[in-house]
Amino acid sequence: MIKRSWVCRRCGFKEDLNSYYYRCPKCYFPIDLEYDIEWKPSGWGIYRYKSMLPYTPLISLGEGFTPLVVRELRGVKIWFKLEYLNPSGSFKDRGSVMALSLARSLNYERVIEDSSGNTGVSVALYAQALGLKAEIIVPAAAPLCKKNLIKLFKAAIIEVGDRGRACEEALKRSEVSKAFYVAHAWSPTYLEANKTIAYEAFEQGFRGDAIITPIGSGGLLLGLYKGFSELVELGFIKDLPTIIGVQGVSIRPVYEAIHGVVEIKGDSSIADGIMVPNPPRLNEIASAITKTGGEVVLVNNNEIVQALRELINLGFLIEPTSAAALAALNKVINEGVRIREALIPLTGSGLKMIDDIAKLLSF
Repeated sequence: MIKRSWVCRRCGFKEDLNSYYYRCPKCYFPIDLEYDIEWKPSGWGIYRYKSMLPYTPLISLGEGFTPLVVRELRGVKIWFKLEYLNPSGSFKDRGSVMALSLARSLNYERVIEDSSGNTGVSVALYAQALGLKAEIIVPAAAPLCKKNLIKLFKAAIIEVGDRGRACEEALKRSEVSKAFYVAHAWSPTYLEANKTIAYEAFEQGFRGDAIITPIGSGGLLLGLYKGFSELVELGFIKDLPTIIGVQGVSIRPVYEAIHGVVEIKGDSSIADGIMVPNPPRLNEIASAITKTGGEVVLVNNNEIVQALRELINLGFLIEPTSAAALAALNKVINEGVRIREALIPLTGSGLKMIDDIAKLLSF
């Protein structure tokens, strides 16, 4: 029998996976999942890696095994992972199918989540597919199209002030109602699901020296770090790729965790997915970056728009947050950093923000 446990790396709390925790119930530190892994890929999508996951999702809407498209730009071979082609239009579907499968298996009937957009849409979609009632708390400034999609999937939507306020409200409501708080910024279910992106990229041929990824709550970056770390442990690759995390000049907690508090002028608010001021796993994110010899690159709206235009001209219909990664690559190349091959996950679909994109690019 496979042993699967919740475990807290700080206080030592440990309990079998027969209940749900998004953080340690004793010390409130981010909690992890502990389980055995075995490389036996079989099937398609994230189901292919069920032997590498803590449990098997209850359903599939086709999430995972997204295309990997190679282009050469400014002397760098770039492997674009088209995560925006997941069912709800973002990489968040990998985590949502895992999290909400757990909710259903533990007999919850309602789920609550806070989100600036993509996670909310994804949770609403999978809740509907699994017969769960969903309530999504969003910042008032979340993109209108994403809010409309949440409503389309029959989730209740509650608008509050900013991203931090949305998190507070979701936590309060989940405690009062005893609903399943998805807590994608905290929960290891999203991190575990996101490591399948690394497995897929490996099986699709990526052997590059760098990963460039946006940082919001950090689950994508940590999932990639864990996935490639396991590939090293299994002997499939020799070294971890260098991780270059991307934040905006407006909100830059990981950058400041590594470099200290700095004063930087500018605005990066068009990339709503990276406007996360207090990622719960901040120290883990910073550690993953530094352990791989990586860095955090800050980008502004002008640089993001330039990269967005370039990606759309290449045929990738993505949102500004996705374009932030290419903006960062452009900056490091201009600064003389040598990168041979880079993996860039294109995280979210531009179809969910098409009116905003049209304005930004002056169609």
